[in-house]
Amino acid sequence: MADSYDAIVIGGGPGGYVAAIRSAQLGRKTAVVERDKPGGRCLNYACIPAKTVLHTAELYDQARNSAELGLTVKGASIDWEALGKRRAAVSDSLSSGVKMLWDKNKVTAIEGDGSLTAEGDVKVGDTVHEAGAVVLATGSVALPIPGVEFGGRVVDTWGAWSLPELPKKIAVVGAGASGCEIASAYGRFGTEVLLIEMLDQILPAEDRDLVRVVERAFKKQNITISTGAPVENVEPGESSVKLSYGGESAEVDYLCIAGGRAPDVEGLGLAEAGVELEENGKVKVDEFGRTSNPKVYAIGDLVNARALAHKASEEGVVAAEHAAGAPTHPVDQNLVAGATFCHPQVASVGLTEAAAKEAGHDVKVGKLKLGAVGGATVYDDRDGLVKLVIDAKYGEILGAHIVGNRACDMIAELVATMALEGGYQELARIAHPHPTISEAILDAARAVDGWAIHA
Repeated sequence: MADSYDAIVIGGGPGGYVAAIRSAQLGRKTAVVERDKPGGRCLNYACIPAKTVLHTAELYDQARNSAELGLTVKGASIDWEALGKRRAAVSDSLSSGVKMLWDKNKVTAIEGDGSLTAEGDVKVGDTVHEAGAVVLATGSVALPIPGVEFGGRVVDTWGAWSLPELPKKIAVVGAGASGCEIASAYGRFGTEVLLIEMLDQILPAEDRDLVRVVERAFKKQNITISTGAPVENVEPGESSVKLSYGGESAEVDYLCIAGGRAPDVEGLGLAEAGVELEENGKVKVDEFGRTSNPKVYAIGDLVNARALAHKASEEGVVAAEHAAGAPTHPVDQNLVAGATFCHPQVASVGLTEAAAKEAGHDVKVGKLKLGAVGGATVYDDRDGLVKLVIDAKYGEILGAHIVGNRACDMIAELVATMALEGGYQELARIAHPHPTISEAILDAARAVDGWAIHA
């Protein structure tokens, strides 16, 4: 038996590295097992690289289309090699920052693949480390579509963000958050994009009113949208990929599959340690992240419905605290906001209007177009929308939905209001700084009762 620890975290992504730091802050001797770089997939291959590329797409789009703002940029072009270097540098910098935080908090980093033993300890290579508690935080892996394998010009989301060249044509299968982000980035770079979604709308989890705004914006970004039909007859070649969808056919430089992910549980030894799975393949946990083996916790993409980095981080905090016997409370899964960084951004929390009605609520709605407030004209963000879904009886905010250039920052205000059990009545009386886009939230709350000032 090698060193023993109060807690060992398997996986150093946004859930795992946070869980390890929180455990160490509570005075626990803690180790984290990571086979790749600190920060895991999110920091090195997903969230951070994606947003880095999206930021460049935003700047490039502004440089080419801001003449009416008094900004004319001649000869703007994309240096694909330089962008790739910056993408890698951003991830490397943040990965080093995670390692620095581990060192600062005296977290031991163990390189390798971790798995559970029958006793609930952790084996890395030939070495077994005794653990008082274990937190599984291994994230998820990309899923191909039936009959198609990744490889060559058929890529997953990381493959899309790290292409060796800027393609002329790309097809993206799956129009959830990741697919829409990829489409929006490449469309603004000038690539001809085909975005295919098997369900009847892009961003299937979002409120339909928001999706309409995104669809209109995408039509201006070289993006052709196809919904309601699967991809078929995929024929990868050396220099292109042929496919068909909804009675149409296409030939593209690359096919990106962004249709889904599965929990990364292979090799973890779950059965040996008595850790049970749900029918959907996710790890079965209680409200604190504890599995059927009371010594073992699981967080992030391994558990619950949504695969979001910020959800994983908060679940990591709860698991670390519960394992340490410290006061804590579960993550309210209904108050975990979704955030999609396409252009315009989409952010939401709680129920859509359709879901609220289906759940039996007597619903009132407050909506305000961003263009109604002064800040939206100043900052050229006029096409978006704030929508509040309200329970008519008590004024509870059942859901909040924002589409606009700053939506992913703005949603935090609504999450906080809902978490503190504030109603739309309180929100309608909170002075918001002027001129800001956030004033649209204020008037959306007032719009519930029909007295929005700027509507």
